[in-house]
Amino acid sequence: MARHDAYFDHLKKIPLFSGCSKKELDQVAQIVTPLRIAAGTTFIREGDLARELMIIESGTAEVTRQGEKVAELSSGDFVGELAVVLERHRNASVTATSDVDLLVIETRAFSTLLDEVPGFARRMLHTIALRLADQV
Repeated sequence: MARHDAYFDHLKKIPLFSGCSKKELDQVAQIVTPLRIAAGTTFIREGDLARELMIIESGTAEVTRQGEKVAELSSGDFVGELAVVLERHRNASVTATSDVDLLVIETRAFSTLLDEVPGFARRMLHTIALRLADQV
């Protein structure tokens, strides 16, 4: 049980899940898939159809659009939310600049989280709104 509680504590430290209750974190834990990416690996390719949202647990990555660097990502950052929500192709590539531990949420599971985990849905809405506001 201590390992289970430690995982909840870990999830709660990820900003996207910080507003979630223990029950909601349990739902999140059942849906996310951990994945380790080696440094130098491009794990999202511009133009590919979006099938998942990815949350960086640890490590760093670089976002490029048409070959130009547009952002750096680190622990707690996530990518792919707009493409998953809109069911569109990726508008950028993401490459690990160090070994990266990810939490992957596939499209169907993402929809489930939005429907069933209010804390996640509120945080996602807030973050998407901020990102869109920054583009204006």
